[in-house]
Amino acid sequence: MIHKMNLAPSAFKSIGIGKKTIEMRLYDEKRAKLNVGDEIVFENTETHQKIKCNVINLTRYKDFFELYSNFDKVAIGYKINETANAEDMYAYYSPEQVVKYGVLAIEIKLI
Repeated sequence: MIHKMNLAPSAFKSIGIGKKTIEMRLYDEKRAKLNVGDEIVFENTETHQKIKCNVINLTRYKDFFELYSNFDKVAIGYKINETANAEDMYAYYSPEQVVKYGVLAIEIKLI
């Protein structure tokens, strides 16, 4: 199955160069349809450029704090000199949404 997801330019670039290998999302109705082996087409929200990735693993967590504790910060999209902070995800999702759905680590491989 092929899924489509939008990405901010910085995350899009990190995936495109192979540094970001974990995409983090709510485990909502849309993400509940993901399966290992599926394909995701990511679209840059500014340039509309697209890249394709295969889903190689899916792991559910109760919140982003738990997810962050299980992955290297570069794999989830931070630069080596940046501090990884799970609260950064509140720029995209409310605490209420996280409690309602939980979160998903989508391990991807660039095609």
